[in-house]
Amino acid sequence: MTATKQHFKNILELNLAVLLISTSGVLGRYIALPPEQIILFRAILAVVFIYAFCRYKKFNLKIADRQDIKVVLLCGVFFGIHWVTYFYALKLSSVAIGMLSIYTYPVITSFLEPLVLKTKFQKAHIALAVLVLTGVYFLVPEVSFKNQHFIAVLFGVTSAFFYALRNILMKPKVAKYNGSVLMLYQLVIIVFIMSPLLFKADFTLVKEQLLPIAFLALVTTAIGHTLLLMSFKHFSATTASIMSSVQPIYGILMGVVFLGEFPAWHTIIGGMLILSAVFIEGFRSVKASKENL
Repeated sequence: MTATKQHFKNILELNLAVLLISTSGVLGRYIALPPEQIILFRAILAVVFIYAFCRYKKFNLKIADRQDIKVVLLCGVFFGIHWVTYFYALKLSSVAIGMLSIYTYPVITSFLEPLVLKTKFQKAHIALAVLVLTGVYFLVPEVSFKNQHFIAVLFGVTSAFFYALRNILMKPKVAKYNGSVLMLYQLVIIVFIMSPLLFKADFTLVKEQLLPIAFLALVTTAIGHTLLLMSFKHFSATTASIMSSVQPIYGILMGVVFLGEFPAWHTIIGGMLILSAVFIEGFRSVKASKENL
């Protein structure tokens, strides 16, 4: 396989991961449980699925370096915060606003990655940041804590920050360890931290929601997030995050089809500005790949 074809294959795999992860928007709105409980049971089932897969593939589950263990476990904490705040954004608004608001994370990533990983800062990302932030401006109809949509966007931006930080810290580890193994460790720490919620859960209601939670755990989490994590082998965290900004398109379409949620015009305008960044960064990525051949 030529380098160009391999790069195209990597882009397709990244987009498959994004498509699977985008189901979280509809499921987050559909599942009738508090966000914390959704995340807890999602993580529990995902641990079962990923552990079974790792045993089947005979992956080495050991992380020898103590510093690596600390980073992976810290990323589990960040990942859990990302999930909970994201689902609050969904519950308080709509699939469109919830998903689009967390797509400030490519902007946050582009500024944090050079600081954390000591990589070269790309000036082009400043323009992309302005584009995305302008789009977010259109998502907020009123800057007021009395406005539920404004609070939802704040939750979304908080989710974005922790997601960006987790992705950046995980990138160096993907080169050393299997993506499924890394996901397993992060999910275990989420389950551990949130396990006290089991004492407050209504298991009758959980049983009624078990099928969508299982879908969220297997398809969205075990498969989608593992594929996304593995894409960091081929792209920078910033490039992967900006290219994955197509996720809200998938999510919004699913919201229209399954929930009947049609986004307002100001949301569409904001979304178009945010998502235009994905195509710009995609073209830049392909061009850079060809120049490195």
